[in-house]
Amino acid sequence: MHVPDKVRPMLVSDFDFDLPEPLIASQPLPERDASRLLCLSRSDGEIADAIIRDLPTLVQPGDVWVINDTKVIPARLMGRKASGGKVEVLLLEPAGEAHVWHAWGRANKPLKPGTEIIFSDTFSARVLSRDGKHIEVRLIADDVPAAIEAVGHMPLPPYINRPDSEADKARYQTVFARHAGAVAAPTAGLHLTAELMAAMQEAGASFAHVTLHVGPGTFQPVQVENLNEHIMHEEAYVVPDATAQLVNRAKSEGRRVVAVGTTSLRTLEAAGQGGILQAGASRTSIFITPGYQFRMVDALLTNFHLPKSTLIMLVSALAGRERVLAAYEHAKKQGYRFYSYGDAMFVPRFDRVGG
Repeated sequence: MHVPDKVRPMLVSDFDFDLPEPLIASQPLPERDASRLLCLSRSDGEIADAIIRDLPTLVQPGDVWVINDTKVIPARLMGRKASGGKVEVLLLEPAGEAHVWHAWGRANKPLKPGTEIIFSDTFSARVLSRDGKHIEVRLIADDVPAAIEAVGHMPLPPYINRPDSEADKARYQTVFARHAGAVAAPTAGLHLTAELMAAMQEAGASFAHVTLHVGPGTFQPVQVENLNEHIMHEEAYVVPDATAQLVNRAKSEGRRVVAVGTTSLRTLEAAGQGGILQAGASRTSIFITPGYQFRMVDALLTNFHLPKSTLIMLVSALAGRERVLAAYEHAKKQGYRFYSYGDAMFVPRFDRVGG
């Protein structure tokens, strides 16, 4: 007998789907705004096929579209130990002390505290502590940020099975990236160009900024089957005063707030738990799954996400699991490109959605 979702725990397997490998986009399209756009209709749930350049037609006068202006750093550092052994370090976030970072480390043997890692003649690191693959390192250079920029590689997602290229430094970055700190791109924003945003403004949209430094946890698989047991990764965010004022005024006047990407959505919902968006800096581990009551966001622009990921769960909370999975099946049949360098969806919030 079928047990309704609402009377049993929601399971990771509820969000599974098969994806042919050729649909995983390993390269961006030559033009940012040329990607395809799958649109869900809020009135009837119907699916329409469009392209990103059609976004101005989806704008409702008075909309506030919220973008994440975080900037991806070339956080993947390739080095060697003094003995010659190869080491890979993925910087995660500053640890609070100058030039000390939380990181992931990979080498043929565990990286013990005190180990020196050499990245170039003028740039190195010393391991301060280790806990599994997590390490804390002190970066050593005359100008550490410049050294990271000079020798670091863009941290492309693990499903992009190729080395990063010089082109990725521009294309795995939004045109409005401003505050360095992310180790993954807010990928929905990759589609926007200055010209497209200007056309959306002409159609009646306003743009507001938040900053959430995307961490590698966004790509980590959920390790439990029961979602109630999952512990979400934590990320730092900032909501500027101007953004809080713009969003709160829109909500009070019944105008839409549209999140560009799941990171913008998570920021808005984390900082708006009381129904009023709070300005300031904080951290969030908010985990949004079907049944969540949205307080800030009315619609979402987002890429297509991995099976069984926390991100497809978030989208399902907005539009309903069955509706989202049906849209994904449509996208597969129509040859949409998936994941970070892939195509996008426009998803309105469907009230009273179930699992």
